[in-house]
Amino acid sequence: MFKVIPNGINRLDIELSGKLNAEEMKVALDELVIKSKDIEKGKILYDVIDFHIPSFGAIVVELSRFPAMFGLMKKFERAAILTDKTWLKKVSELEGALIPGLEIKAFDRDQKEEAEAWLSI
Repeated sequence: MFKVIPNGINRLDIELSGKLNAEEMKVALDELVIKSKDIEKGKILYDVIDFHIPSFGAIVVELSRFPAMFGLMKKFERAAILTDKTWLKKVSELEGALIPGLEIKAFDRDQKEEAEAWLSI
């Protein structure tokens, strides 16, 4: 499951759980593009409920859209990741170091208030 939920003018909340296949990844990325269309200097709160590595087909879909997704990420200044997986926290923050203008910080899933406060800075 990949749900994109608008939360105010310049924020999206994303819920991710389970394993995405190619069709689900296509729908998820389309939804992300549509719902972030008018966002400027945005913020994202990712809630990674139960993460599984996407299927090979889903990864191919994501990689095929990488240039567009990279451009889309320029619409956002901050992303908070809620996850209980230590490795996912490290990968998320490393990704933030690789995307100019996007700061990513990971939090435990029970630290939602801290993540919300950090996003509001």
